[in-house]
Amino acid sequence: MKIAIGSDHAGFDYKTTLVDYLKKLGHEVKDFGPSSADSVDYPDFAHPVATSVESQENELGILICGSANGVAITANKHQGIRAAIAWQNEIAALARQHNNANVLCIPARFIDIELAKKITQTFTTTEFEGGRHANRVIKIACS
Repeated sequence: MKIAIGSDHAGFDYKTTLVDYLKKLGHEVKDFGPSSADSVDYPDFAHPVATSVESQENELGILICGSANGVAITANKHQGIRAAIAWQNEIAALARQHNNANVLCIPARFIDIELAKKITQTFTTTEFEGGRHANRVIKIACS
């Protein structure tokens, strides 16, 4: 699977670890940055990740910041994006199953890296259920 990933400074270490983890799982990963833990503005990385998923250059996206709120808000400005914040494994599964989420947002300051890995694996392997959820997902877009 082709996966886009990005973060801000608070999520940099998690991003670096998750890039390696995803590659070991056999995924093709496009890292949109940043390249260090120096302070940055999260929209500078969230927008390119969201754009790459929206254009189908990548199948899924992963964004990491301190609370995950900033990157989720930014990514969700894109019409074709359904970014979901997950701090528990079950939330990641439901975001894919019921909401067809295509960008996972991880709160690095609130979960440990092992849980972040588990959430990432769940998000990348869980399928959208469709059915009664499909009509709801169609209604999300404003256009």
